[in-house]
Amino acid sequence: MIDQMLEYNRQFVENKEYEQYKTSKFPDKKIAIVTCMDTRLVELLPAALGIKNGDVKIIKNAGATITNPFDSTMRSLLVAIYELSVNEVMIIGHTGCGVQGMDSQEMLHLMRQRGIDEEHIQLMRHCGIDLDSWLHGFDDTHAAILETVDLVKNHPLMPRDVVVRGYIMDSETGKLNTL
Repeated sequence: MIDQMLEYNRQFVENKEYEQYKTSKFPDKKIAIVTCMDTRLVELLPAALGIKNGDVKIIKNAGATITNPFDSTMRSLLVAIYELSVNEVMIIGHTGCGVQGMDSQEMLHLMRQRGIDEEHIQLMRHCGIDLDSWLHGFDDTHAAILETVDLVKNHPLMPRDVVVRGYIMDSETGKLNTL
């Protein structure tokens, strides 16, 4: 499958199809969106919000949540704000998220099935990684998004003039509900 994508890319560049997507690194709307990596949102979210290439910074992860004030999503937001002129942040979760109800014990079981040695799992624990917490999902999307909004708003490096709001998108219709 990757080879097919690489062939498509070769033709894309050869035909100069990239020209229609040219923009700068600065988001025209000065907005950063933290959202889920769910495949249903790849085209639905931009279409439902009327955004095009160059309008916003989109940061995707599992569940659209920030679980640690020093994780890569928070770092990306700070870069967007301080280096790329972002002044508004949207945290957008969605209905039917796969992280909702995710069970760390089940994930560890799947890792073992895929050949991850118990020794490696215990090494992570020995290094101070709480795998049960790190691999655990959330029970309530609404609450998880509100927690992330609170973490971003109250982050010690977040400027107070940056607007941070939370939303839940309907994964079928694209309807955005404000929290």
